[in-house]
Amino acid sequence: MRTRLAIKTHAILERYFPERRLFLRSDTDTRFIRLKPETQFIAFAGSGLVIAWSIIATAILLMDSIGAGNFREQARRDQQTYMSRLNSLSQERDARAADALAAQERFNSALERISVMQSELLGSEIRRRELETGIEVVQATLREVMTNKKVVESEYAALQSAMENGGPLPGQSGGADSETVDLLATALERTAKERDRVVADAQQALIAADAMATELRSMEEKNDAIFRQLEEAMTISVTPLDKMFKAAGMNPDNILNKVRAGYSGQGGPLMPLSFSTKGGDLTEDSKRANRILNQMDRLNLYRIAAAKAPFANPLKDSYRFTSGFGYRWGRLHAGADFAGPHGTPIYSTADGVVIHAGWQSGYGKLVKIQHEFGIETRYAHMSKIHVKKGQRVSRGDRIGDMGNTGRSTGTHLHYEVRVGGKAVNPMIYLKAAKDVF
Repeated sequence: MRTRLAIKTHAILERYFPERRLFLRSDTDTRFIRLKPETQFIAFAGSGLVIAWSIIATAILLMDSIGAGNFREQARRDQQTYMSRLNSLSQERDARAADALAAQERFNSALERISVMQSELLGSEIRRRELETGIEVVQATLREVMTNKKVVESEYAALQSAMENGGPLPGQSGGADSETVDLLATALERTAKERDRVVADAQQALIAADAMATELRSMEEKNDAIFRQLEEAMTISVTPLDKMFKAAGMNPDNILNKVRAGYSGQGGPLMPLSFSTKGGDLTEDSKRANRILNQMDRLNLYRIAAAKAPFANPLKDSYRFTSGFGYRWGRLHAGADFAGPHGTPIYSTADGVVIHAGWQSGYGKLVKIQHEFGIETRYAHMSKIHVKKGQRVSRGDRIGDMGNTGRSTGTHLHYEVRVGGKAVNPMIYLKAAKDVF
């Protein structure tokens, strides 16, 4: 069976690959090599395999080259999209910064207006009290004049009756001579003048009382307008600050109590303000003024508290937000990263005391600032530090320059906020203050 199969296979191969002989001739001899059909088939099959492998390998290389080109093009497009997105975010950030600056200017303007209105309100209150006192004096004078008028009228009536009846003058025993007539004429003349003076004084007092009453009503209307403006200004100024502290997870009442306790006994702007009536009951205007003054005191406390919490941006120049707070690669990224040119100025985000200024593993050149309310901020990877340990800084003071020190892949600022030693998202404070500062 195997012999017949071999013979049949040989016959088929011999049909397509007939036996050939390859002659090799030299000067003295001639030889040949016989190429059997099987040998030719193996050589042909081997050559075909080599050619097929070459074609397949070439196709694979071409496909890889084309695919790599597509990938590079896609990567280039993705990079362009990413850069376009970064540019739009940078423009949006600049617009936000401009809006924040405009809001700060509006806030300062509102404070100035409130201060002017407060001065006008205090002056109006003093003027109103002076008018009330003047009206009381005029009323007392008017009552005295009316009393004197009645006395003079009674004396005049007695004298006139004595003259008509020919009897003695009041206070005399009797008899009428020239001396008595002269005395009577003098008394009548004096009485008439006194009566005219009393009437004129009464009319003047009534006119003055009406004028003062009109001025008092005008003053009350002006005070009411000032009160309304102040109340609206307080609402516009205090409500955003309430929302800002609540958005940052800080209880406004607790914060204000801490600020007030920190300044107690020192006098100055945190002294309680109120109108007094020297033991009497407060009027509605006084109560209204006290409510406004309390709101102004609350606004002043908010201003102090806001300067002590990290609501400001650590960078004032252009930057790119490159990484946020949260877990990445299995580890907590405890802050936010802002990329910018090497040497970009870095500023303190709140009032505080520098507790570290130097090198720290991983952070590179690092500045730590301790603030009120148990808050600490960190500024890492600096190229240069401009403060020293123990130095007191204010919000907006330059503390260093952006760099690439420590465990860093490029020039940027790593900014952290810690409350009670625990890292929190610093963007909470920056977003909370974007509509206020």
